[in-house]
Amino acid sequence: YADHARILGKESDEIYAFTHKALAAQLDDSLDLNANVGLALETGRINYLTMELLNQAHVEAYGHPEPTPVQLGTRDGKAILVSGHDLKFLEEILKQTEGTGVNIYTHGEMLPAHGYPGLKKYSHLAGNFGGAWQDQHKEFKEFPGAIIFNTNCIQKPADSYKDRLFTWGLVQWPGVKHVDGWDFSEVIKKAKECDGFEDAPGQEILTGFGHNAILGVADKVIEGVKGGAIKHFFLVGGCDGAKSGRNYYTEFAEKAPKDTVILTLACGKFRFNKLDLGDIGGIPRLLDVGQCNDAYSAIQVAVALADAFECGVNDLPLSLVLSWYEQKAVAILLTLLHLGIKNIKIGPSLPAFVTPNVLNFLVENYNIGPITTAEEDLKAILGE
Repeated sequence: YADHARILGKESDEIYAFTHKALAAQLDDSLDLNANVGLALETGRINYLTMELLNQAHVEAYGHPEPTPVQLGTRDGKAILVSGHDLKFLEEILKQTEGTGVNIYTHGEMLPAHGYPGLKKYSHLAGNFGGAWQDQHKEFKEFPGAIIFNTNCIQKPADSYKDRLFTWGLVQWPGVKHVDGWDFSEVIKKAKECDGFEDAPGQEILTGFGHNAILGVADKVIEGVKGGAIKHFFLVGGCDGAKSGRNYYTEFAEKAPKDTVILTLACGKFRFNKLDLGDIGGIPRLLDVGQCNDAYSAIQVAVALADAFECGVNDLPLSLVLSWYEQKAVAILLTLLHLGIKNIKIGPSLPAFVTPNVLNFLVENYNIGPITTAEEDLKAILGE
């Protein structure tokens, strides 16, 4: 997150200083459980500041996200698939392909880019291709164009697409062409050599429900809650993965009562973001808040609702059901703990580093628990 913000000209000495502090602490064997918990919660605080910094960078560069339909089908023409997280990187590719006949498709965590006015203005930002990171071996061989990764989530490339694959920024892979700097001419050249797509329109899904968009209809949301039309909010999101048990999140979204609203973010959304869950008084029941770092936006929504109802966030009709896989999801969890958020459910299993002592601390102080089944968890949350 700090690197993405830096690329857009936003930096913080406080973030860098804490990184040194945290790394140095790993060599200090005198730290007990409470001292390490304190460091972990400080990590959550610094991650909040980092997400806030990145949000400022994105909004200043591209405007506040707006609710936007995203095409899941394909458009006639040559194609480049952009995967990763960095929006400046996507913008540069859009600029360099404008007027060339090459269409740009997002993949994975790049899906929310379609909601930003400064990016969706490019008419050749054609749609989103594929789902979450773990399906890339199956999906990338079917993409008839060039593919470029920025930041993490790359897997060992298959021979079926390795010659069409490029990396940029912090991610590299042996034997895969790495692009240094901002010249993407080799990627564009490769795209023009490939077959490209035919016109095949598909389903449209919505993205772009950042805190500015949701709070713009806050009066309707508040009215819906007070009038009983909206009974509960769920934040269901996090990292997706290949491990069995992640169909829980699909079932949870499907079985959530029709008087509930689901906010989602990060690549965990691909478990259910194609479902048609309808709306409540014109407010979609499924609101895609954005990338994993847009947990900042979800927090702003929760805080604003708590202010409106004159209560604490933990007193809201709001439940967090998270899927974790790697370091960013853990950092966001630490941010939620730093903010005092309780009663979080985590799955499909607890992180391996959660020792019995740490688990006891989390249960006693934050009432964190593992997911069970969608049906049982919904009953427990809603008091049925």
